[in-house]
Amino acid sequence: MSDEKLVGIVLVSHSAAVAASVAELAKGLAGAGGAVPVAPAGGTEGGGLGTSAELIAAAAASVDRGAGVAVLTDLGSAVLTVKALLAKGDELPERTRLVDAPFVEGAVAAVVTASTGADLAAVEAAAVEAYAYRKV
Repeated sequence: MSDEKLVGIVLVSHSAAVAASVAELAKGLAGAGGAVPVAPAGGTEGGGLGTSAELIAAAAASVDRGAGVAVLTDLGSAVLTVKALLAKGDELPERTRLVDAPFVEGAVAAVVTASTGADLAAVEAAAVEAYAYRKV
């Protein structure tokens, strides 16, 4: 399957290491998810903790294949930064959506679902459904 038709996924964390690790985990657990365009957008340009609108916008552009981009965030200012970019309207690819989902479990569900060729709504629904995953 060509990645031309796959939903792209951006993982936004306050930490570059966390974003990169969750991206690696999600792609690894997805198996066929290796074809899914996934980009971490963690930390600041200088390598510190925080969020960067520029890094998020660049990550979203890098995974855009025309099928939409799902953005998952860890907490606080990551959410606010993505919301601000979406409000501007021209900073992120068309059909970019902030997904309200748990960061790790949602990322895995999103990548697995995207790897099947599912559309943006289905990728979002799978990630959101991760809130229901019980551990005990």
